[in-house]
Order: sequence, then C-alpha cells, then structure tokens
Amino acid sequence: MLPEENMLPKSYYQTKQILCPMGMAYQKIHACPNDCILYRHEFQEMSCPRCGVSRFKVKDDEECSSDENSKKGPPTKVLWYLLIIPRFKRLFANGDDAKDLT
Repeated sequence: MLPEENMLPKSYYQTKQILCPMGMAYQKIHACPNDCILYRHEFQEMSCPRCGVSRFKVKDDEECSSDENSKKGPPTKVLWYLLIIPRFKRLFANGDDAKDLT
C-alpha cells in the first residue's frame, strides 16, 4: 500500500505520539447514537432532545431509568474533529511550500 520506506504506525498510541507534537491536535465530541445532534455548547450536559437516547453506553444488567447510571461509562459515539486552522498554519509555514500550495 505504501512505498517501501514509509511505514504506518502500529498502534493508536504511536500515531498520537507523532501527531500531537507537530501541532496536529484534535477534539473529541460526543454525538447522539442516532446521528441527531452533537453534544456541544447548550447540549453538553443533557440527553438527546430529539430522540431521548442517552449519550453514554448502558450495561445490559442496569436500569436506564436512573440518572446516576446514565452518566457512567464511555460515550456511545464520538466524533473526532480535526482542527483545520493549525493544519493550514503548518502547511503554509514554509515560504517555498506556500508558493506551491497557492
């Protein structure tokens, strides 16, 4: 898939170690499992207003009616938002590359 000298990182941890020091950060945003909304801004601390589904995974043996159990555990769906401004700054940092890009 790649040329001989290029290697893909073997794990998520290795990928993160490469991207973060270069200024290639990202944001994780929780999303509704039914793709209704993103849990940001005014929706950050509530369940989905459209379908009423909890944003956190619920174990099968627990009741989903109590609010304490619904706020425990990992989120059901996570969106990885790759910030575009730092990426553009990185691309246009070198003058010669900026000429080629424009």
